[in-house]
Amino acid sequence: MTEKILSGRIAIITGANQGLGREISKSYVTAGANVILCARNYDLLEKVELELNPLLSENQKIFIKKCDVTNENEVNVLVNDTLDKLGGCQILVNNAGIYGPKGAIEDQDWDEWKKAIEINVFGSVLMCRALIPHFKKQNYGKIIQLSGGGATKPLPNLSVYATSKAAIVRFADTLAEEVRSFGIDVNAIAPGALNTNMLQEILDSGPDKVGEDFYKNALKQKNNGGIPLTKGAELALFLASSASDGITGKLISTLWDKWKDWTEHLEELKNSDAYTLRRIAGRDRGFDWGDV
Repeated sequence: MTEKILSGRIAIITGANQGLGREISKSYVTAGANVILCARNYDLLEKVELELNPLLSENQKIFIKKCDVTNENEVNVLVNDTLDKLGGCQILVNNAGIYGPKGAIEDQDWDEWKKAIEINVFGSVLMCRALIPHFKKQNYGKIIQLSGGGATKPLPNLSVYATSKAAIVRFADTLAEEVRSFGIDVNAIAPGALNTNMLQEILDSGPDKVGEDFYKNALKQKNNGGIPLTKGAELALFLASSASDGITGKLISTLWDKWKDWTEHLEELKNSDAYTLRRIAGRDRGFDWGDV
């Protein structure tokens, strides 16, 4: 990626105070973007702001704002402040998310289960609802949704995480079709196994809560370092830039997909369900007895 490819662009990044959100924020600032960073923990946001300030070029701006993405009023204030202070917005990164409660579904706290849905699903939907009118008005926008492994395979004992991640991918590709004619691209990122606070949360929960296999894999990931945060940030940077214009409605793996080459195949991507969540029929697996 060339330097300053986001020069003059304005981005909102949720969950920007740690982990991948922090890394994406750094990559956007380095690429020349003006950013407004939000999270529930304002103290951590201040630390990120101090870290990023030395990277700013002349006239480049960072704003931070405490925001609970499940609160519609706070989301609307965040978006209005962005438009007022920075004069517009072209990019939304919906990064805020949590694992939620762990263990057998019948043992989980129902209020905590619902809260995870509110953060992981409703929060992203509220952010999109607040920004899309502006994106439509300017006939351009980039919406980047963070997904995860829970979207593509079952995760026993992490039911709300898996459910919410699958739901948000379907919302993203549905929204992509809804706003395609307005020049708005909507994509989801599967960043892979990252060594963040969320990994430590799994280890702290222990095998009794998250399952023996998942715990062992998490421990192995902790020891081998996991996938670098820079990989996910690099893809988020590509999807925020004009280089990705026309790529929309896809769930993209930072690790397995050759997304840098996709710009050469825009028509094929547009007319294909590749890199999406779809039902697998028996005939897709060579069964000649299950469907027509």
